Amino acid sequence: MTGAAAHRFSCRVYYEDTDLAGIVYYANYLRFIERARTEYVRALGIDQARLKAERGIVFAVRRIEADYLAPARFDDLLEVETEVAAVTPARIVLSQRVLRGTTLLFDARVTLVALSDDGRPARLPAELRAR
Repeated sequence: MTGAAAHRFSCRVYYEDTDLAGIVYYANYLRFIERARTEYVRALGIDQARLKAERGIVFAVRRIEADYLAPARFDDLLEVETEVAAVTPARIVLSQRVLRGTTLLFDARVTLVALSDDGRPARLPAELRAR
């Protein structure tokens, strides 16, 4: 980790997030961590729409390694913790965890890349890497 404090994002499990067994459908954990990443970037003062409009740069998920450790259920209050694991000129690796209280439910390592408008790899602006 980079030593920076983890960003925290809370979300409630809604009925639409669950399957017939009443537990969170596995793909919805990806939605939870996506929302947390968006809020993390916003908390850093980065306006992704402006970044795209002014510099033609967007972020895309290149790789996810995920472990499903325990189920979340309808009406659970979850917390997603996001921390930077590594930054390169064109890549950000994040550690993201979904917890219910102190119980770790889902653990992921997400690699994001910067892309230009034409879909080619792009370098992250230095001020973004510094944040």
